[in-house]
Amino acid sequence: MNTSSSSSATDRARVKRPERRQIEWRATSLDQLVPSDHRVRVVWAYVDSLDFSPLYRKIRAVEGQAGRDAVDPKILMALWMFVTIEAVSSARQLARLSERDLAYMWLCGGVGVNHHLLSDFRTAHGEFLDQLLTDTIATLIHQGLVTLDLVAQDGMRVRANAGSSSFRREKTLQACREEARTQVRKLREESEDEADTDTSNARRDAARKRAARERQQRVEQALEELVKLKEQKEKRKKGSGKTARCSTTDPQARNMKMPGGGYRPAYNVQFASDGKARVIISVDVTNSGSDRGQMPSMHEDVSGRYGKTPRNYAVDCGFATKDDITQVEKRAAG
Repeated sequence: MNTSSSSSATDRARVKRPERRQIEWRATSLDQLVPSDHRVRVVWAYVDSLDFSPLYRKIRAVEGQAGRDAVDPKILMALWMFVTIEAVSSARQLARLSERDLAYMWLCGGVGVNHHLLSDFRTAHGEFLDQLLTDTIATLIHQGLVTLDLVAQDGMRVRANAGSSSFRREKTLQACREEARTQVRKLREESEDEADTDTSNARRDAARKRAARERQQRVEQALEELVKLKEQKEKRKKGSGKTARCSTTDPQARNMKMPGGGYRPAYNVQFASDGKARVIISVDVTNSGSDRGQMPSMHEDVSGRYGKTPRNYAVDCGFATKDDITQVEKRAAG
């Protein structure tokens, strides 16, 4: 190949090349960039119609007093609702989307969010969000969109944060607890002996002590869960089998059989849905590896939450035990 002729052809060719350093003024708003029929607008319209008074009352920054403005709870709620529709559950991923995806940027409207704020909002307001689900479905029932004539329940295994190697037997957990206590005590003594006023060192020491305390709390919780697990094994008459073990990072997680056939630390998430509207009307999370025993509690929750007993209740054979069916029949008869 003739290199000189190739280079000459490249230099002579007239093409449009990218210019990324040119400063431009674009006279557009976020609202103009999002189509009028985009579903993110439906999400915001719905969230904006809800009553967030309980959350507003908890905000300490008020008119006439000092303090930084809080992020509007409606923004956080809309972000989580929209990201759930798009099958994303990570707070970190949601924070990244809020910086680069137009629909999420439109919801934020220039208000900055981070994964800590998003995660804290989801975990700190469980009772409010639960009541919100109830009120929403109750409204749909009143409008005839949800009938509860047919309710279907099923469960799915959701992978836990714990790794398989984090599971420990009672003897090991006892040793971990003593190690954690020693570490917490050592850090407390060091902070008392050293009068360090340097801000960076103070923050680092505080982070170390917090991590040590959290580890101690997780180990303590793992020991409590271990007692429950032993009781469950005895009830199933499997006490002579494998020794009970619990995770030091996610104490409530249990090793469950996953759809692929293997066993992983996971949770059993139960869903109840209206057969006509195909809307989820109740959710529960358990660490039981089986669907046995899950039907009566979910049926009771649906009946009590909406004041109406489902006319028909559909489950697969994993739920269909004699005791569970009897409990549901008695409640339905009442």
